Amino acid sequence: MDIPGILDFLKVLAVNNNREWFQEHKAEYLSVQADFEELLGIVIARLSLFDESVAHVLPHDCMYRIYRDVRFSADKSPYKTHIGGYINARGKKSNHCGYYLHLEPGNCMLAGGSWCMPADMLRAVRQSVCDRIDEFRAIVEDPAFHQYFPVIGETHLKTVPKGFPKDFPYPQYIRCKDYTVACPLEDEFFSRPDYLDRMMDVFRQLKRFADFTNETIDEFE
Repeated sequence: MDIPGILDFLKVLAVNNNREWFQEHKAEYLSVQADFEELLGIVIARLSLFDESVAHVLPHDCMYRIYRDVRFSADKSPYKTHIGGYINARGKKSNHCGYYLHLEPGNCMLAGGSWCMPADMLRAVRQSVCDRIDEFRAIVEDPAFHQYFPVIGETHLKTVPKGFPKDFPYPQYIRCKDYTVACPLEDEFFSRPDYLDRMMDVFRQLKRFADFTNETIDEFE
């Protein structure tokens, strides 16, 4: 299992993003795909030690296609220049919060959360944050969590959402348009002998956040 080799392949793909080159190097891509699937299998096994809900998840079901949907994009490059996998107990299309692994030269990360939630679900999560703010803060402001995930949410409203108290003392936690977190990683991270242990440290902290949001999200699914 050669993770630096996956990154090397993606670097070369980024400057040769065309069908001719890809077809000539299809065997290399299949090797990369197999290495990533093997990595996901190991990660799932380790995650299952502290989150039994993902024990049944198959690596293949976590993976995303490398082919881009270019129908509505100005960028017609046919292939993604990253490879990702989402380990989610309810499937990678679920709003249920899971564990995401993203390999991309110069932009690797471990992440998780719930994107594009329906309006009623998003409102319910915000309400849970308001109602249980001390519990939520105990998670996201804990230095053990904050060192990996300093920002809650990818996009944010400029003001407190309608229907919530304007004087809420922690508006940054209810202005989120999504409840996601991300931990960026340097490419060299995957060359360290203990990188799998370090990944689990990050994902253990992510589980605390996931457990909180999933209590509300799972009522809708």
